[in-house]
Amino acid sequence: MLLALLLILCIQASSNNIYVNLNSNGDGTSWDSAMSSLTTALNSAKAGDQIWVAKGTYTPAATDRSASFVIPEGVKVIGGFNGNEESIDGRDLTNNLTILSGEIGKPGPADNSYTVVYFENVTNSTILDGFIIKAGNANSELEEGNPSRCGGGIYMNGEKGICNPVIYNCSLTANLARDGAAIFINGKNGQSNPTFYNCTFSNNEAGLDGGAIYNDGRLNGNSNPVLNNCVFTQNMGTYGGAICNNNEKGACNLTLNSCEFLENAAYLRGGAIFSMNGSERCYLEMSDCQFENNFPDDQNMIFTSTTGRTDAYKIAGSNP
Repeated sequence: MLLALLLILCIQASSNNIYVNLNSNGDGTSWDSAMSSLTTALNSAKAGDQIWVAKGTYTPAATDRSASFVIPEGVKVIGGFNGNEESIDGRDLTNNLTILSGEIGKPGPADNSYTVVYFENVTNSTILDGFIIKAGNANSELEEGNPSRCGGGIYMNGEKGICNPVIYNCSLTANLARDGAAIFINGKNGQSNPTFYNCTFSNNEAGLDGGAIYNDGRLNGNSNPVLNNCVFTQNMGTYGGAICNNNEKGACNLTLNSCEFLENAAYLRGGAIFSMNGSERCYLEMSDCQFENNFPDDQNMIFTSTTGRTDAYKIAGSNP
């Protein structure tokens, strides 16, 4: 017990804040000497550190499409600052827009970053809070599940490991991918169980499945995200305009609390949510959720791959 307490005190004593501001060029030890590069701050951060990021638009690289903002284990990355605050409570998310953008290279999406933000092997002490994440374009021809073709906004990699970050107050908009345009949650052969609070997903488009989120728990994996007070509007995919779940030979459980699905569209089935089930049905738990004007349906559409049959069912806890 004493050893554990000493370890906690040691970690707290060695942790620090790193400050980032586009209008500065310092060592990151204060707002007056903030770093200008978020990538440099992430590379220098260690578990227990907080990175405070001032308003502005940040890109992972100038021209390298494969570069992403890689969030280290145990680091809290917090946006919405003006650049003079002394506490997190003093930030203003509405007026201090802090944008992580894949808009690199030439104007337009063709050469944008494949994935803007990347998590791998992180626990729920890893936090992203207060950002707009936009303009990722994961459009490569590589194999299914590869970050260059999945998760234009955020890729969460729990394959053969864990990936359980917590996302607060983020907006994911105008991202593109083949699967999971805003977020790809990869729990194959491992686990990826992220938690979201007060996030919005809008105008994301997948060429294949999961206009906003693709939730992949296949191959003895676990992919069990929890979304609280989140809003999905005008996202598009072939199956699952907002969310596509896949749990063949694995576990894929989705929990939605007080979420809204508005005007999302699927080219084939599941305007809001679609589940590609294996031998077990993807388990969905919903509380106080609203579905309005999703096309071509306002129901959760279930595809059972073992029978080749498409079933529709209404989930308890959603609106009529």
